[in-house]
Amino acid sequence: MCRGCHPDISASFFRNAHFKSTIDDKLKFEQKGCESCHGPGKAHIEAKGDKTKIIAFSNLSAKKSLDACLNCHTQQLGRANIRRSSHTTADVICSNCHSMHKPATPRQLLAKPQTDLCYSCHSNVRAQFSMPVKHRVNEGFMQCSDCHNPHGADAPSNRMSARPRMMAHALQNEESCMKCHVDKRGPFVFEHAAVRVDGCNSCHVPHGSMNARLLKRPQVFTLCLECHNGAGNFGRQSDGIQLTPSSHSLTDPKYQNCTLCHTRIHGSNSHASFLR
Repeated sequence: MCRGCHPDISASFFRNAHFKSTIDDKLKFEQKGCESCHGPGKAHIEAKGDKTKIIAFSNLSAKKSLDACLNCHTQQLGRANIRRSSHTTADVICSNCHSMHKPATPRQLLAKPQTDLCYSCHSNVRAQFSMPVKHRVNEGFMQCSDCHNPHGADAPSNRMSARPRMMAHALQNEESCMKCHVDKRGPFVFEHAAVRVDGCNSCHVPHGSMNARLLKRPQVFTLCLECHNGAGNFGRQSDGIQLTPSSHSLTDPKYQNCTLCHTRIHGSNSHASFLR
């Protein structure tokens, strides 16, 4: 009956992941096919297609639309804290990103390719991915969901438990950066406090930068001096020896690249000053 009025949808619906409900013997009749989402269709058919006689998602509120999807997807998305995510609180619902009938991608039923979908709202991030040094999202090497969980993520333990923008977690509730940069994971005998407490964003811009290695500043020493500036007791070891002695004149180019000597800047197992 649905196919008679909606041939454009039914023609390709067999490729849809939701089609498997029609052949699942474990499901009740009302949980199969079109009626599993749109509800009983008898009154809708008898009224010659009256949208008020059926569950039409275009007429539903954001909350009711989300509730309808979570009738089946609670197990997957409930663990993602979707009800408390930034998208949900901004009334961004499933159908804003997913197309149940005519998806542009075979996986995840996205309405557009993932980068185009995210850029439609996050235009400022699109500009960052056009900078000289960036993560290769536009090139297809990776995608936004490699680092972000669009359905919401649990509160992290990194960055002093400050909730980033729906960051997906790596193993042991670590920053998503550790999924690829495993050599920076540690644990180290001598840890760099900036890395362990504030996280990668204390030095790096995650999406794109004008500076090498996605650094916040063009020169390494200017970035280090944001913390190691001699204020209070910061920048000193426990034995009272300054980490930046007076012999290190920053007017001398050889001292302006701190990581030339302090190579293990993300953490070291051999030296408290992160020397090689």
